[in-house]
Amino acid sequence: MDISPESETVPEDRLVVRFVDVGQGDCTLITCGGSTMLIDCGEASEAASVSAELKKLGIEKIDHLIGTHIHSDHMGGMYKIAESFEIGEVLIPHVSDNDMTAQRYFMSLLDVIDEKNIKLKEAELYQQISLGDAVCRVIAPQGEDYGNMNNYSICIYLTHGKSSFLFTGDAEKKSEKEMIDAGVLRHASVLKVGHHGSSTSSTSEFLDIAEPDYAVISCGAGNSYGHPEDITLEKLEKYTDKIYRTDLNGSVIFESDGEELTVRTERSKL
Repeated sequence: MDISPESETVPEDRLVVRFVDVGQGDCTLITCGGSTMLIDCGEASEAASVSAELKKLGIEKIDHLIGTHIHSDHMGGMYKIAESFEIGEVLIPHVSDNDMTAQRYFMSLLDVIDEKNIKLKEAELYQQISLGDAVCRVIAPQGEDYGNMNNYSICIYLTHGKSSFLFTGDAEKKSEKEMIDAGVLRHASVLKVGHHGSSTSSTSEFLDIAEPDYAVISCGAGNSYGHPEDITLEKLEKYTDKIYRTDLNGSVIFESDGEELTVRTERSKL
């Protein structure tokens, strides 16, 4: 069900999942029962607008700040977010020393974590995080050694009553297959489509199990990568006609009371 944007509030009696428009990047804000999780935050250039969005909602603390993997379109502005808010913990995938030191924005994040004495943890496979009456479970990465940084993406399966969400970062075909082989993949009411709708993700085998009712693609208008790719859209259309894109719809907001799921968008498609 599509509804028009309402006044910006954070209801504590419902799960709210906001896929925030950060251009060619990822940023998802999850609130439930007074707890807050931010998965990725886009490039450093988007940090001010993300911070303003959170402050407009009255958010002062992020209980769980999650960087799915060390790419700037996901974590570039995370050090600025960590500077601006009280942070309960920062969760990241395993990072090699070479990958860590090669990314200045990640080193800046580590500096802020050290200065503010923030808890920093590596994601543990199958760990659970409670957000009010919603439960998040880490289901990837299943492995520890990938040639492609995208496959290190932390993937989270969230359940809230009858509603479920699958957040995939930039996980590609190898990670998707590992989730399938491990038997951890389930139907998702809402799928955050992997890697901005690239053909490197969203295999038919993966979608056959996830079988989403809604799909959300986070990508920038007129991006040079051609995201989302036509082949991915064609695959998704076999499962749902409710496909939302931040380049067309702006931010996409879902609300769940445990029984029903509603969705509204910042703007109608252009």
